[in-house]
Amino acid sequence: MRGRRALGRPFGWLWAAFAVSAYGTSLGFGAFPLIAILVLHSGPAQVAALSAAGRAVGALVAVPLGPWVEFRRKRPVMVAMDLTRFAALMSVPAAFALGRLSFAQLLVVSVVVAAADIAFRAAGGAYLKALLPPEDLLVANSRFESTTWTSTMVGPPLGGAAIGLFGPVSTVAANAVSYLLSALGIRAIGGTEPSPARTTGAPRLRAGDLLEGWRYILAHPTLRPLFLNAITVNGLIMASEPLLAVLLLDRLGFAPWQYGLVFAAPCVGGLIGSRLAHPLAARFGQHRVMLTSGALRACWPLGLAFVQPGVPGIVLIIAVQLGLVTCCGVFNPVLATYRLDHTDPARVARTLSAWSISSSTAIAALTALWGLLAAATSPRTAIAAAGALLLTTPLLLPRRRASRELAAAGTR
Repeated sequence: MRGRRALGRPFGWLWAAFAVSAYGTSLGFGAFPLIAILVLHSGPAQVAALSAAGRAVGALVAVPLGPWVEFRRKRPVMVAMDLTRFAALMSVPAAFALGRLSFAQLLVVSVVVAAADIAFRAAGGAYLKALLPPEDLLVANSRFESTTWTSTMVGPPLGGAAIGLFGPVSTVAANAVSYLLSALGIRAIGGTEPSPARTTGAPRLRAGDLLEGWRYILAHPTLRPLFLNAITVNGLIMASEPLLAVLLLDRLGFAPWQYGLVFAAPCVGGLIGSRLAHPLAARFGQHRVMLTSGALRACWPLGLAFVQPGVPGIVLIIAVQLGLVTCCGVFNPVLATYRLDHTDPARVARTLSAWSISSSTAIAALTALWGLLAAATSPRTAIAAAGALLLTTPLLLPRRRASRELAAAGTR
């Protein structure tokens, strides 16, 4: 492709590993609730607990993993987390084949996978910052973002077809194999990685290390508002998703294929937005692009509260989701790059771990809270409340650029 910047063979392997695991995750999207319903005959309360508790407990388990990752070589940690996810997920089809699958096992596996996800992202962000020069980070993050949205667009429909042909645990097995392939890809990067501080002698996890990531974020003048904005926006958007499913599939009578269409088709906006992120940042600056796209992404979800049955409802949802996803496609890689640029290299893993843990906890808490709100009112009212609150989130974005001293400190 003309103008495509080459980031080197190591990044190529890293990107390939990311891509195969992203497609595996998309293939397995929603597999656990489906297995709980179709195989274990679980009720709505158990299905909701599986989604919320797995994320929340996984985040709690991941708290000591940030400091643990910080003081170790990052590639071996990434490989270990991939292999952990592979083993945990493969236990599900194995237990199913033996007739021993239980709800408790699904819950334990979801916790293990959630904790390993957080540790992998922390190690991956730190490794990327060390692998590439600062001027290439946005290009790399944009490629990750475009891969995410492409896999989100094609993975769930293929996963649904696989479940219909091969049974409910087939996509879990495919997802597990994708993590094994990811581990092999990361292993293929080769080369040597320097040992971080405290890996020689007698490395010990100190109590203060557990909170270092949060201390760093909350003391930083630009990361703090970005952190509060990100966890609030992500939490409110994710809290509305199950309510929207109830509204569309139960109250408004949408067919399952229509429900899949209105969420798969707009993912093309994420691909477009991720491709625009780098040229927009080069022209207008990262800070301005981040503020603009961050504010715009909060304006769309309120429209979902006004969806109606039939074709008009489908058109409205696609339009709203397309606008939201396009803005997210621009915002996410710029945020990821800005965060790496402004984080001390010695604190990257702890900072990213703290960020992910907080995001997972906020999503779990707001999902539970919005479920109660929907039960007390209606799904449409709860979706409207989330959309209205999202309109206030641009106030959390940082209005001023970080000082040159802070930017320099983040790259030293």
